[in-house]
Amino acid sequence: MAAALAIGLAVAACSAEGSSSGTQVVDSTTPFDSPAAPPRVDLINPAITALEERLGGPQQYFEINATSQLVNLIVALNDGALAQPWVYLDGELSSTDGVDASGFMFSAATLDFDPDTVLSKLQAELPQSSADLFFVEGGAGGIVRYSVAVTSQQGGQLVVVVGRDGTVQSVDPN
Repeated sequence: MAAALAIGLAVAACSAEGSSSGTQVVDSTTPFDSPAAPPRVDLINPAITALEERLGGPQQYFEINATSQLVNLIVALNDGALAQPWVYLDGELSSTDGVDASGFMFSAATLDFDPDTVLSKLQAELPQSSADLFFVEGGAGGIVRYSVAVTSQQGGQLVVVVGRDGTVQSVDPN
């Protein structure tokens, strides 16, 4: 069930343009008086390693995102004509068939964020909010953008673009 939900979220998160404009943020079910677990950014590199070992080498991605439990990897197939969602949950990979896609792609080699600090500044600046989803999207020329979907205690949602070290670069209302 969790894998099916995660694949659905992964497909919803990958827009036709390969940008965050298609990312859907799901309401948090964790009450704010018990802190929600942050996105597992520490699982992104192990997920990439497992996927690339399974697929036989480096891949191109439309998006990679992490929740508090899993990592979604949206792999670009056929020179970006298809997007195939993969889920890395409890050390296991699962996938569904690819769907038509277009947009910017990136390789895992371009990822340079620090999993130990990428969420820390955001958590310090917005201590009453919940970081629900960390996502990496491709941009022109193979660059990447790191963003965090955040839910406030009042229920409002924001997308916060962060630097590789977690420095807040911009905030967009969702």
